[in-house]
This record gives sequence, structure tokens and C-alpha cells, in this order.
Amino acid sequence: MGIVGIDHVQVAAPSGAESAARHFYGEILGLPEIPKPSALLARGGVWFRAGEQALHVGMDSNFVPTAKAHPAVLVDSSKV
Repeated sequence: MGIVGIDHVQVAAPSGAESAARHFYGEILGLPEIPKPSALLARGGVWFRAGEQALHVGMDSNFVPTAKAHPAVLVDSSKV
């Protein structure tokens, strides 16, 4: 078995912050939202497409922001 890439990255957000995630990742950054599998809908959260990968924003009732953890995105400046 050999790793050939990354399928998705998951970041945490406070419980109930789906609309804030949609605003930031969807509206500001322009990532298209992708549907979550129905079996995972009850957990909350929202998923986005980021090129060939996905960004999962999971809701956490014990959310504590970190000082340095973050996803880094590549930007095509010709499309800005």
C-alpha cells in the first residue's frame, strides 16, 4: 500500500457554526459546498470541495481554537 495523496482535511469549529463556515469558506473563499453522506448529517458540519481534495468543517461542542493549526490553500492569482 502506498499513499498517493490527501483525500480531505478536517478542521474544527464551534457547534452550530455551519452558517459561519459557509460564509467564510463558501462565500469569501469561493469553495463549492459538497453534500455530506446522509449517515453523517446528524453530526452537523459542512464539507467543501478544494480542487481535487475536500475540506471538512466538523462541529465540536468542546471547541478550543488553536494558535497555529490551519489548512493552507494554493491560489491561482490569474483567477483573482
